[in-house]
Parts: sequence; structure tokens; C-alpha cells
Amino acid sequence: MSFIAWVAVLGAVLLILALTSSYLRWMPVTTSVVCLALGVAIGPAGLDLLRLDVHQAAGWMEHLSEVAVLFSLFVSGLKLRLPLGHRSWRIAFGLAGPVMLLSIAGVALLLHYALELPWGAAVLIGAILAPTDPVLATLVQVSDAGDYDRVRFGLSGEAGLNDGVAFPFVILGLLLTRQGGEHSAWFADWALFSLLWAVPAGLLSGYWMGRGLGHLTLHQRIKHADSTGSPNDYLTFALIALAYVVAELLHGYGFLAVFAAALGLRQAEVHSSDHAHAPAEHLVQPVIDHQHVAPHQAVRGDVDALQETQVAAGIMLGDMLAFGGLVERAMEVFLVTLLGVVLVAHWDWRALLVGALLFLLIRPLSVLLMPWGTLLDGRQRLLLGWFGIRGIGSFYYLFYALNHQLDPALAATGSDLTLSVVALSILVHGLSTQPMLARYERSKRTARG
Repeated sequence: MSFIAWVAVLGAVLLILALTSSYLRWMPVTTSVVCLALGVAIGPAGLDLLRLDVHQAAGWMEHLSEVAVLFSLFVSGLKLRLPLGHRSWRIAFGLAGPVMLLSIAGVALLLHYALELPWGAAVLIGAILAPTDPVLATLVQVSDAGDYDRVRFGLSGEAGLNDGVAFPFVILGLLLTRQGGEHSAWFADWALFSLLWAVPAGLLSGYWMGRGLGHLTLHQRIKHADSTGSPNDYLTFALIALAYVVAELLHGYGFLAVFAAALGLRQAEVHSSDHAHAPAEHLVQPVIDHQHVAPHQAVRGDVDALQETQVAAGIMLGDMLAFGGLVERAMEVFLVTLLGVVLVAHWDWRALLVGALLFLLIRPLSVLLMPWGTLLDGRQRLLLGWFGIRGIGSFYYLFYALNHQLDPALAATGSDLTLSVVALSILVHGLSTQPMLARYERSKRTARG
């Protein structure tokens, strides 16, 4: 397919979603479910308008899914305003750490003993499927930086962290497929460099870069009286790119660095003004093309009652969230539609067993085994156990593995299982998300009332 054809597909799908949005918002389905169905309809199983060879397209699909995840991680990080010492972060750390490790182990055991895959393949596919998704899980994450609900906050933090934390285990799976039974010579190097060094290197380099650039940017804009005239989409691209590159140069994980950079930037906003205030972007709203109008016409809100740093931070973060969210949604539509196009050709009936046990047993049981104490009540634990949505992050790791010389048989098995399980997750979670969240919100209102 030519570039023109792919652009036509993206434009057509976006147009359909735009024209039907008034109907879809009242239906218990997510945008991803609709895109998946549209992809199947225009693929070989339907109108046969599009065809895609997953293995031949693995190179550009890896980079495309990587960009989608990077923007989503950045947007997710910008929405998390609580300080890192707050108790709610314990939920995110628990989900992205022990719960994800238990999920990898559970899926690997299932694949090895039930599907008789070798340990290397089982660990690799388990690591690919383990992380929850920052792109497709938008509905269950925090709606904005003022949303401190523990279920939403925990899921948002998990999605931001575990896409990077899963990386060393993907590498472990690749090493196991190559080394066979000779593990001892390389395992120590993997543990030291891919796990103990790369994870903190990515988090720390990204966080302090984001926080430092946030303070520097706000200082420069106040100093030069330029709160409204700067192009913040440039800053979005710059921070994502630089955080990613610096982390990779330090042999850390770029995904973690980009998420942490957004957290650091948000903390720069928090510490630049009164901590008790609402998020700065809630206090002022920049108008379209605010860079090209007079400062007094550039924002809406009671600017006179705010600190100058709050105005600058509100415009900066409002622009960055809007721009990042636009890219995130466009990439989600495109990639999920492509999944629909290739789904029938790569459907694996064994995914029904893997998906059922992952969604209904492995993930929920991993969450319930955690000692949450008073952080979460029983209903919240059940919701966290169910909302383990798989998606674009698993795409990236799949294509990353395909581009690292997998055995053809393993490449076919990994592709089929991954794409099928992700499609199942989009379907079952997409159909259940809105009703379950609505019931959860009603129960919260009842408890408060």
C-alpha cells in the first residue's frame, strides 16, 4: 500500500468517528472497539481494501507504536499531580512492580505447561502481554490532573511505569530463546545492566530533566513577560525527544524517562505556585492561536487573581495536554484499525484460553494477593484486577522482538497470540469499561451522600 492509501484510511476512520461521536458516547463501547471492527471490515476478511504483512512491516510498525506509547506516557505523566511521597503512589508501584511480575510468571507458566512452549518463548510472550496500556486505557485513567481517585490514579501510574519496567523481561525472554540452557554466563549482566541500572537511570534522568526544564521555562517566561506567546507544542516534542535520547545514551529505558519527565514537569508547576490551588490549566484556558494575540486576549479566566507563574504554567500545560492528547488519539485510531485489518489472518484460538486466564484469574489474583491495607477497599481491588487492559505497549514489544531475529516459528506464534489477546482485551474491556465505571461512580456518590 502507498503512503497516500494509508493516509486515506486514517482520514476515513477519523471522519467516521467524528460523524458518529454523538451516537457512540451513549453506547457502552469504546472508540477502540469501533476501530477494531472498522479494521476487520476493510481488511481481507471484509471489503479487502487493505492488506498488511505484519512481519514485513515490523520495522516501521515498531517505530510507529513506539511514538504512540511515548506520547501517551507523556500525557499520562502530566495528569498525575500528587507528590511521589503520597500514599496513592503505592498503588501504582504495586501494580507496576509485583503485580506485573506475577502476571509475567503466570502467563509464562500457562504457555509452558498448557501450550507446551519452551521457556524462552513463554517468558518472552508473557513479558510482551504483561504491561497494561497507557493508550487504550484512557477511560479508566485519571481524567485530568485534579482527579485523585485511587483506582484511576493507580491505573494511570501503572500504565506509565510498567511499559518501561516490562522491557528488561522482554530482553530476558529474547536471551532465553537464544542461549537455551546456558544461562549462568549472561544472567548477572542482564540483572545488573538491563534491570538494576536501566530502570532507575531512565526514571531519574527523565524526572530531573522534566523538573529542571519546567522551572527554567517558567522562569524565562516570567522574566521576559512571555506567558502567552510561546509555542508549547515545540516544548512537548523537545522534552519527549530529549528525555528519550538522554536515557538511551545512559543505557536507561526511554519509556520510563518520558513518563518521568512529564511527572517532573508537573511537579515544577506544583512548586511554582501555591500547592493548595487546583491544577494551573484549570485556572486559565488559552485561546486558539494565543501566541499571535495580545496577552490580555490570550487566555480565559480570572487572570488578575492568579500569580504570574500560575498563568504561565496553565497555558503551558493546557497546550501540552491538548497537543499530546490529539497525537495520542490519532495514533490509537490508526494502530487499532491496523490490528483489525490483520486480525483474521493472525487469529489464534489458543488466545481464548490465554486471555480468559489472564483477564479472569492471573491479573485479578495478582492484585488480590497484594497487601494493600486501608489503601483500597474490596470493590476497588476488584476493579484494579479487571482493568488490566492490553494494547499498544504490547504491539511495541512484539515488533521489537520481531526485529531481533526471532526463530520463524516463534515469531509466528508470538505474533498470533499477542495480536489475538490484545484484540480480546480491546473487545471485553471495551464493552465492560463504561458500565463498570458508571456503577463505581454511583457507588462513590452514594457513599459520600
